[in-house]
Amino acid sequence: MKVAYIFSTTGHTVSYKLGKMILPQLEAHRHGAEVVGMFFFDDNTYALRKGDPLGERLSAVAKEQNILLMLCDQCSSERGLARSIGDGKFEPVDTVEGVHVGCFPDLYAALETNPPDQVITL
Repeated sequence: MKVAYIFSTTGHTVSYKLGKMILPQLEAHRHGAEVVGMFFFDDNTYALRKGDPLGERLSAVAKEQNILLMLCDQCSSERGLARSIGDGKFEPVDTVEGVHVGCFPDLYAALETNPPDQVITL
């Protein structure tokens, strides 16, 4: 089964659920589902800052396992992690390697060739 995660709630969602549960399972190749994408909202975007230990680990796993990492364009722009390049498009700023920035239409397009069977919102 293929899954995509949407990290929308703040608090311990990313640091605990992703950092202590999902990511260690992905690193050990025992998550039980193929993760095809992760989409980050609000303060969860900070996890993908360059130099953040969690973000750096996630970037390495995403590269190895072909996982899309995407930040909400508006959320990341407000937090200095993206900048507008015109025509409603954004590019990442000071993020870990492999991060994309966009909105739901961009997420749908990016996952079109490798769609999830389930989307899980945390």
